[in-house]
Amino acid sequence: PPPDVAQDRFTVRLLFVQPPTMPKKEKSAVTRECTIHLGKRTHKTIFKRRARTAIREIKKFAKLQMGTEDVRIDTNLNKAVWSRGIRSTPRRIRVRLARKRKDDDDGDGMYTLVTHVDGVKSFKGLVNQTVDNDE
Repeated sequence: PPPDVAQDRFTVRLLFVQPPTMPKKEKSAVTRECTIHLGKRTHKTIFKRRARTAIREIKKFAKLQMGTEDVRIDTNLNKAVWSRGIRSTPRRIRVRLARKRKDDDDGDGMYTLVTHVDGVKSFKGLVNQTVDNDE
């Protein structure tokens, strides 16, 4: 039998071989502008939980996009989501995701700061783009 199969008298068991691991790339500080379609993410949500669910979905989106566990929501973004009340959250929202290095004692790790982009007249034709950090 092949070397990764163990046989005894009654059973055949596969021995799990550890796949080769790639070295993890060091994440750098980067800023991106994205449009989040909150309408599809809060669809069929109870009205009295809709704004809270929208904030949770923004955090989930930022975690997926930037690859950090620590996601922080800016107060202006929170006010923009809650501006029309708990039931009528905006259908789409334009956000700026900034991955930054933690300034803690240990100094290791990154966090994502999510801020609101003001002044978006129309969401048509907008794409996700990387922004210079000095802006």
